[in-house]
Amino acid sequence: MTDVTAQTAPPPKIGKKSTLLGLLGAVILGAGGFAVTYLGLIPLPGVGSKEDSHSVAPLPDVGFVALDPLTVSLGTSSTARHLRFAAQLETAQPYADEVRQMAPRILDVLNSYLRAVEVAQLEDPAMLSRLKAQMLRRIQIVTGEGRVTDLLISEFVLN
Repeated sequence: MTDVTAQTAPPPKIGKKSTLLGLLGAVILGAGGFAVTYLGLIPLPGVGSKEDSHSVAPLPDVGFVALDPLTVSLGTSSTARHLRFAAQLETAQPYADEVRQMAPRILDVLNSYLRAVEVAQLEDPAMLSRLKAQMLRRIQIVTGEGRVTDLLISEFVLN
């Protein structure tokens, strides 16, 4: 049988000198890395220069055309139900006057569409985004492509 204690040698001891050198090297490298990044010698991704942080991109050249509020009677049931709808159209500024001139036709399209939608769909909050997309598409057909970019619903009340 072999002697296990005789075959394994004790691990060599690390002296205080090598530990101190390791700590000193870590401190020097850490301070050097901090200095390089603080002075901006190595640009970090996602961090702009100090001059760029104060510049703000200009707002797009948009205009808003307010539509007259609509009150739409819903269904033929004995209980009178109405939908109160008000919105604004987001348009490129050069087209704002053209879209404003088309407001009666836009209101006609919206009135016809909202009367055709079932009351259950109007009551469902999750359907509002779909209804909005449908109405926007109809408005874009009436006004022509590229004139109206968004429909902003400011009032949508069922009573």
